[in-house]
Amino acid sequence: MTVQWVAVATFLYAEIGLILIFCLPFIPPQRWQKIFSFHVWGKIATFWNKAFLTIIVLLIVLFLDAVREIRKYSYAHAIEKSSVRSPSAYEHTQMKLFRSQRNLYISGFSLFFWLVLRRLVTLITQLAKELSTRGALKTQMENTSVAARKLMEENEKLKRLLKTYGKGEQHMLEAENKKLVEDQEKLKTELKKTSDALSKAQNDVMTMKMQSERLSKEYDRLLKEHSELQDRVEKGNKKGL
Repeated sequence: MTVQWVAVATFLYAEIGLILIFCLPFIPPQRWQKIFSFHVWGKIATFWNKAFLTIIVLLIVLFLDAVREIRKYSYAHAIEKSSVRSPSAYEHTQMKLFRSQRNLYISGFSLFFWLVLRRLVTLITQLAKELSTRGALKTQMENTSVAARKLMEENEKLKRLLKTYGKGEQHMLEAENKKLVEDQEKLKTELKKTSDALSKAQNDVMTMKMQSERLSKEYDRLLKEHSELQDRVEKGNKKGL
């Protein structure tokens, strides 16, 4: 194996190991989220997307190179098999074809597991967030249940207190209500009297006004008659002279 394929095979083994570790059932997603929250990962995160895409491109190039090698040695294998040549050349071509197929599998599975690893990390992070949210909602629900239970207990205590002191308070309320009704009736009576007095006073004012107008007219008439009589007296005095 050349150096590049040794590196790709090592990368594949590392991917398989990481996927197996991520799939261990006794490590909860919250623990992985804490690990992913380290400051080291925060510094690497800026280069993570670029590194991810770069590795994908390299693996795709190696995969296509392996496909090209397989097609090349498959064609050479068919020609050498049909021709009469030395067995060593045929075995050399077989070896080359086997290595090309091996490289194809290594690069293909490396590419596949790299995508799976990325998706697995994303799902673990989302699951940890959902579990944290569910835990917070569960705690909130428990606190709400405790508060509701306390309110129900206080409500029951109040009901018992009302049953104990309800009769005395009911008599007091009835007495106060009766007193209020009596005061209301008194106020209605006084209001009626005041209304009647006001109506009577208005009628008296109207009567006095009418009388005043009559007196004023009578005064004017008498004043006119007095003037006429005075004129007659003055005229009689002038004739006697």
